[in-house]
Amino acid sequence: MLYGIILASGLGTRFSDDLPKQFAKVAGKTVLEHTIEVFERNKHIDRTIIVITPQYRHILEDILLRNHYGKIYKVLNGGDTRKESSSIAISSIDEENAYVMIHDCARPFLSDDVIKNCVEALKTYDAVDVAIASADTLIEVNDEKIIKNIPERKFMRRGQTPQCFKLSLIKKAHELSQGDENFTDDCGLVVKHNLASVYVVEGENKNLKVTMPEDIFMADKIFQINSMKAPTVNDFSAMKDKVVVVFGGHSGIGECVINLAKEYKAKTYAFSLENGCDVSDYENVSEKLKQVYQTEGKIDYVINTAGILNIGKLFDRDIAHIQKEIAVNYMGSINVAKASIPYLLKTKGCILLFASSSYTRGRALYSTYSSTKAAIVNLTQALAEELYHDGIRINVINPERTATPMRYKSFGKEPDGSLLAPEKVAEACLNTLLSDYTGQVIDVRRKDY
Repeated sequence: MLYGIILASGLGTRFSDDLPKQFAKVAGKTVLEHTIEVFERNKHIDRTIIVITPQYRHILEDILLRNHYGKIYKVLNGGDTRKESSSIAISSIDEENAYVMIHDCARPFLSDDVIKNCVEALKTYDAVDVAIASADTLIEVNDEKIIKNIPERKFMRRGQTPQCFKLSLIKKAHELSQGDENFTDDCGLVVKHNLASVYVVEGENKNLKVTMPEDIFMADKIFQINSMKAPTVNDFSAMKDKVVVVFGGHSGIGECVINLAKEYKAKTYAFSLENGCDVSDYENVSEKLKQVYQTEGKIDYVINTAGILNIGKLFDRDIAHIQKEIAVNYMGSINVAKASIPYLLKTKGCILLFASSSYTRGRALYSTYSSTKAAIVNLTQALAEELYHDGIRINVINPERTATPMRYKSFGKEPDGSLLAPEKVAEACLNTLLSDYTGQVIDVRRKDY
């Protein structure tokens, strides 16, 4: 059993706000909510213990009431120091052979990869830390701010969390350190008493700790461009009898989604210009969905893969062509999402939209295309928050260069093996539909297949 411990009992004295940093809002949710969701989604963590400052317990309880967390095991009042709060958490676990993963709630960008690597390391080591190499030279100074020592940089690391232990080991470390509250992390206790070798897992630069007010702005930007791999559900049998509507479903990725969903006995409907559906026309989109609902009595999943890609300098392009590209790529996604909501409210269904790798930065000659893809990501993140309590999930698929007819028409022949197969994107789509993800950018890369 792996217990995830989230330490959220700090007062945030460096944060300079009315509330501690764990309750600061970023990307529509508190920092603490984002961190809890990391633990909720991760398949390795069985139970979650949250340690909170007693005076803010009521805020945490409100968070728990408005969300649907399934792993929360205990909510404990913290102590006066980080060490005491950590000790309170680990002493609350009675299972002798358990593992614990202790994490600062102010690091909401912890990835599944880091967690997985920590779990793997625990099979060999009794204590595991997470750290990244220091890009800066570190110096040690004395009380007069005079350099005392300059350690060799190649051996220096910047510590992060989580820190992971066999429960019996970290309990012993705390027992031996009673009365010493100066330690700011649990690995330091193990090292001090020479109880075990502490293995270091490579961390990630994006595993930012929100400490200062300006960190909120940085965190907001990371959330904007943050992405994750497609979940792996594998068992697509749950698609049976689901009603799946795909706009742009007669070619490329959309056609592959239709074919894969059909293979698993879903009821599929494809719409595109081929059968008279223009996603830039809201009434047209709305009418198609109405027809499906009248036939099936429900709609479970709606996907929009429709898009156009044009090249050229903005100044040289015809304004009508630019407006059409925006109407299809961006307004098309808005139209599909808006028209789908009344039906998905009934089934607690899911919407999938599509971005591209160009969404993170505008690209010359593709200014309209890349900016519409960035807009779709922002749209998805906003709608995920709006629709969360309605039970509707929405995510955006972000495939790398894919072998589709649109790609071929825009770029011609490209080297064999250099493009992602659209069938793999279809697999990622079904995996995402069957997951509990919402508001996520799902990267689909050749290296993952």
